[in-house]
Amino acid sequence: MNDVFGPSAAVERVGLVGAGTMGSGIAQIACLGDYETRLHDPVPEALDAGVERMRAALTRGAERGRWSEDDAESASALLTPAPSLGDLAGCDLVIEAAPEDLELKRELFAALADACGPEAILATNTSSLLVAAIAEGVPDPERVVGMHFFNPPALMKLVEVVATAESSSEALDAATTVGERMGRTPIRAKDSPGFIANRLARPFTLESLRMLAEGVADAATIDRVCREAGGFKMGPFELIDLIGLDVNLSVAHSFYRQGGEPERWRPSPIQERLVAEGRLGRKSGAGFYDYGDGATHTPANRRQTRFPSEGPTLDPAALAEIDPAAPKILPRLVAQIANEAAFALEEKVGSREDMDTAMRLGFNWPLGPLEFTELIGSRRAFELLAELQRRHGHAYAPARGLSAV
Repeated sequence: MNDVFGPSAAVERVGLVGAGTMGSGIAQIACLGDYETRLHDPVPEALDAGVERMRAALTRGAERGRWSEDDAESASALLTPAPSLGDLAGCDLVIEAAPEDLELKRELFAALADACGPEAILATNTSSLLVAAIAEGVPDPERVVGMHFFNPPALMKLVEVVATAESSSEALDAATTVGERMGRTPIRAKDSPGFIANRLARPFTLESLRMLAEGVADAATIDRVCREAGGFKMGPFELIDLIGLDVNLSVAHSFYRQGGEPERWRPSPIQERLVAEGRLGRKSGAGFYDYGDGATHTPANRRQTRFPSEGPTLDPAALAEIDPAAPKILPRLVAQIANEAAFALEEKVGSREDMDTAMRLGFNWPLGPLEFTELIGSRRAFELLAELQRRHGHAYAPARGLSAV
């Protein structure tokens, strides 16, 4: 192992590659963390726009009282545009925030290793690709880690620090310290499909799509039950419309392939059909809901009758007050959330505490998946899933450890 990653090596200069929303956002919190920060983009106009976006965000933050004007000015002064990759030489840590294309990221990492030398820790902000696949062929692979920030980085407090089989403890510790100094909450994740947060979010949309396909309830009812009884800020179909059906479907296919095509991760035919029809959500004017011709759908303004004062509930009587279908909806959804958490624990994707933190901070869930498991009870979840498996197939196969969670 290269001794440049010894405990005495401290990160004081951070490089960012990619000046889009994520790259400029991470640069912003790096500067606010008092790091000398260099921002690179191969397109000069994109680099200029990223620098301007970051400095404007610092000014707006000061106006809104998130930090002082002096802090904003000091942070802005720490940013240096880096027109070429060579300008990142001397950075102790370089975070790549390029588009989610494996070959592009591999080429970029090879170029960064050459430009920055063996002393630099190299991190990727990928959300859907394996870090080890990106790092393939990079000299000194022990210095490669994942640092997955959430969008927008300035507001979302979570960062997943991802360990490959070769990542050194020193590189991981350094990335964790950087995340903390940026004002984020770091959690440790295994290099596996979706890491922690995106993986544990799978059942929220996929199980809802299965219930829609089976006619358990329509999209609006499922969304309302999730908000009013589950305490979620948005229902699953409102969320998919916001993200974009095509984007969400692409992620679903990626998970399905990378995970070895488990039945519980199979993409939904309903979503395939809507994407083929051009119903992509809010951006196209129609998805699960219609947004054109003056129609509006504003779930943020809709009431949440039980959360946060009483918390999420699985009480059948309370659910039935919301909708007659609710007792069939929320327990089934929570059981699948508990099941995915049990699978993740078996695979040692992350700790129980980090899994709950991931969903609270990364997706604004009212409870983490292990907390949802406590709400339903692992035995009740196991029995419900076993019955659903008998009726509907292997997508509901319970994790071996669920009853012991």
